[in-house]
Amino acid sequence: MTNKYKIYRLNLTQQRFEGFLKTPVLWSSNTVYNLTQFQIEHQSISFDIEINSKQRLGKYVERFVSFQLSQDLSIEVIAENVQISKDKITLGELDCLLYQNGNPIHLEVIYKFYIYDSDIGDDELACWIGPNRKDSLLEKLDKLKQKQLPLLHSDECLDYLKTIPIDASTIWQQVYFKAQLFIPLDTKNVSFSKINKDCVVGFYIHHKDLGLHKFKEAKFYIPNKKDWLMVPHTNVNWMSYKDFATTCDPYLDREFSPMCWIKSQHGELQKFFLIWW
Repeated sequence: MTNKYKIYRLNLTQQRFEGFLKTPVLWSSNTVYNLTQFQIEHQSISFDIEINSKQRLGKYVERFVSFQLSQDLSIEVIAENVQISKDKITLGELDCLLYQNGNPIHLEVIYKFYIYDSDIGDDELACWIGPNRKDSLLEKLDKLKQKQLPLLHSDECLDYLKTIPIDASTIWQQVYFKAQLFIPLDTKNVSFSKINKDCVVGFYIHHKDLGLHKFKEAKFYIPNKKDWLMVPHTNVNWMSYKDFATTCDPYLDREFSPMCWIKSQHGELQKFFLIWW
């Protein structure tokens, strides 16, 4: 690997890491499902370690969290990615066990992308779904409450905890749940009572909406999935409307909703999802 390529890789990873750091948590305190959000000081950090770029996005983000935790003097990480098994069958995994200011914490890490579809539910939380409609916020919250967090109290996990310096009865369970949210195009004065509106970073449209006049003079870019973490910037190979519309077809044909960047005539940069369904 040449030095030039190493520098490129480091810069790319740093941009993704900064995007991760700038992503807000999805709610404050324990206002959603009584799940307590982990609190850590958000400061500018240079990500200066190697990371496997071939990992799926969830695991990739976990490495960012691990590095962020390691830079905080109030935190001592005890164990990460602990697999709990019974009769050689994996029951689940604990993302992280740590001490923060001397307090033991079981931490679950989540980073999601959701769009808001008011047609699928009456409750605010029920309207957030994945851009491909394969997952939802409610499904993830239920999984946390019913499977991931209760794993700590299983007999198999208690046996594991006896081998490390943490008293199981004193562990506080928290989540570090960050998300990027996307609302329908031209939605105005959006207001949410349970969700942090600062997580709204863009909009979404259906393929048929690409014909709207406002898109005809814009430029477009389709980042790869790990670059979804980034804040949009200008140093990419922008496409014309015509080229973008053609490039999108293979994504939509295989029922995949790509995240896209758009640069307006006036230079404004935004993120959006182009929905296939």
